[in-house]
Amino acid sequence: MCGQMDTIMRMSSDADLSPESLLAAYAGGAFPMADVDTGVVEYFTCDPRCVIPLDAFRLPHTSQRAIRGSLFRMRADTAFEQVMRGCMLPRPGQERTWISESMVAAYCKLHELGFAHSVEAWLDDKLVGGLYGVSMGGAFFGESMFVLRNAGAGNASKACLHWLVTHLKSRQFTLLDSQYSNPLVLSFGGVEIPTAQYEAQLAAATDLDVAF
Repeated sequence: MCGQMDTIMRMSSDADLSPESLLAAYAGGAFPMADVDTGVVEYFTCDPRCVIPLDAFRLPHTSQRAIRGSLFRMRADTAFEQVMRGCMLPRPGQERTWISESMVAAYCKLHELGFAHSVEAWLDDKLVGGLYGVSMGGAFFGESMFVLRNAGAGNASKACLHWLVTHLKSRQFTLLDSQYSNPLVLSFGGVEIPTAQYEAQLAAATDLDVAF
C-alpha cells in the first residue's frame, strides 16, 4: 500500500521476480515496484516503515456506517488477477502505475502457490473493489487496493481492508505491513516505526505457524 516516495531506498535493479526471490525479498523487508516510465522492476525498502497495528485499526465513522449499510458481498481469493488489474488502473492525474505486466504474472504465480491473496467486494455480481498482498507466517504485506467509484461503491476498498483486518486477527496474524505511509493509511491507524523495530516484528511474525 504505497505512499510517500521520499522514504524508500532502492535495493536492487532488474529484479528477479521468481517466487523464491519474491519471498526472500519480503522476508528481508524489501518489496518490488516497477518504474512508471520504463516498466523496469526494482526492489525497495524504506525507513521508517509503516505498519497498521491490528488492534489499532480504525475507520472513519461515516465509512463504518456506509459499510454496515452496504450490499457488498465479501470474498477472498476468487478473482486475484482481476483485483491486481483493478489496482493497475491509473489514479486521477496518472498515466501509469507501479504495477507492471511482469509483476501481475509473478504475483499470480505466488497466488497459485498460496502466498498471495486477494480480498474482494462484489456488488450485483460485479467486482467493485479489492486489495491484494502477500502472506508469510503471521505477516501480511499489503500491496495495493482499488475501488470503482463510478459503480456507486465508494467504500468498497475500505470494506475490503476492514474484512482483511478482521480475518488476520482471527488467524492470529501479528503484522500488517503497509510499507510506507500516506495520509489514508495513517487515517486507518497506521504508524511509522524504525527499521530495527520493524525487522524484529517481521522476524517474529514470519516465524509463526499460522496460515491465511
